[in-house]
Amino acid sequence: MKKKFNITGLCVPHKHYMVDLSERLVKIREMVAEGDYFTINRARQYGKTTTLAALAKSLADAYMVVSLDFQALGGYTFGDENIFATTFANYILSKLRQEVQTLPADMQQELYSLEQAAVQNKHTFSLFHLFMHLSSICKAAPKPVVLIIDEVDSAANNQVFLDFLAQLRSYYLERDSIGTATFQSVILASLYDVKNLKKKLHPNEEHQENSPWNIAVEFPIAMSFSVADIAGMLSDYEADCHTGMDITKISALLYDYTSGYPFLVSKLCKLMDEHIAGSQGFPDKSAAWTAEGFQEAVKRLLAEQNTLFESLLHKLEDYPALREILYIVLFQGTGIAYNPDDNLIRMALMFGFVKVIGNEVVVANRIFETRLYNYFLLGFDAQKNNMFLAGVQNKSQFVQNGHLNMELILEKFVIHFNDLYGDQKQSFLEEDGRRYFLLYLKPIINGTGNYYIEARTRNMERTDVIVDYMGEQFVIELKIWRGNAYHTRGEQQLSDYLDYYHLKKGYMLSFNFNKNKQIGMQRLTLGDKVLIEAVV
Repeated sequence: MKKKFNITGLCVPHKHYMVDLSERLVKIREMVAEGDYFTINRARQYGKTTTLAALAKSLADAYMVVSLDFQALGGYTFGDENIFATTFANYILSKLRQEVQTLPADMQQELYSLEQAAVQNKHTFSLFHLFMHLSSICKAAPKPVVLIIDEVDSAANNQVFLDFLAQLRSYYLERDSIGTATFQSVILASLYDVKNLKKKLHPNEEHQENSPWNIAVEFPIAMSFSVADIAGMLSDYEADCHTGMDITKISALLYDYTSGYPFLVSKLCKLMDEHIAGSQGFPDKSAAWTAEGFQEAVKRLLAEQNTLFESLLHKLEDYPALREILYIVLFQGTGIAYNPDDNLIRMALMFGFVKVIGNEVVVANRIFETRLYNYFLLGFDAQKNNMFLAGVQNKSQFVQNGHLNMELILEKFVIHFNDLYGDQKQSFLEEDGRRYFLLYLKPIINGTGNYYIEARTRNMERTDVIVDYMGEQFVIELKIWRGNAYHTRGEQQLSDYLDYYHLKKGYMLSFNFNKNKQIGMQRLTLGDKVLIEAVV
């Protein structure tokens, strides 16, 4: 059976192309050996379930692993302590019954005692009784018991689960102080970390911060894919499919656009393998696994609806303040310093919108960034903006023989911008100039080309927009005019930046607020580079 790239549910090594998890598993095993209680909280579709399954398998030699998934329990389970305790007991028993014949007699007896207590006293069976029996089971087990619970946030809105965590904490503390038997390690996996579970239920009760949650240790292990991880997965694929791809180049492209987000990496690979190959312009897999095939995959990914994008965008509707922060980062170039005590920043990190680089909060990856730009630029209100409408109206004249005429786009933008906004105040223009250009550009390239903002250069004074259109790349530097000396340095920076992209022509759009400014277009030559500059 041919393996595939998987984007839904559990990845299985003999069925799916996967990165090598062995180094991660070794590190997690060390935490288990230390007896740690920890949470693996990562954004949606980040490979948590696959990692847990691989971990359970790797621990089986030295531990008795009990893996639970709270999604398998109905919502009613968490509404009442007796129901939760009884259901949890039965769930544990169902996981252990398949091994019951191989277990020592004293542990079989403890399992039977738990079963009888849960059935006979189901209306009075409490968390206290549950943990008494769990402690006895752990004591009788032939190997240390590790408890893994996936999809913990299925219980996030229920006090009974928080009470369960509190009991768990109590047993951990007694394990260290008076030797009470309990689990060797407890691993909780979810979108929300343990403290955020509490805050979701009791946002105003800060005094509870140090109750069930202060024994969970940090989980420092990276779960995103590195370039080497991706290259290993592609090498496995290439051994089967013989596409002749440049593995180093494609791996770097995948990482550059996704920052190693597992779902996005696998999705782009799946698109190239199953959808780009054989489509118009890409007759086979060899044609699909190229830079051009990759850009086509990016275009299709950004145009589709999927569960990850839907989940992210729903968060923006649920949390308007989060939406505002992302808008500021995207359009105003305002740096946001990382503050670990800021709940909104912690939330943006938890949901996967952002990451921290050099103590500054930035959007997590190019795919998310472009999708967010599209979210803001293609909303109903945005499409009524005069600049967007001008881009729609002029779209047909900018593509000539399949090539995008970027110089003409800038020339027309200068005319429209000054006609519409030339008499506005400087403060208004400085904040929104970038947005106006993207509003104009988006309908022109929509459906055929892609664009992204180069994060390394984005700030209050400079933003580089990279456009990919039909196999061609364009670099447009957007900047605020700060005087001739500064401007000259900017031209040299753009020239240097073109070297990175192996381009000979670059574009600069300068927003000049001087009263005596000279608007229009000019062509500059810097060494072997040609710079097309537009001034508004």
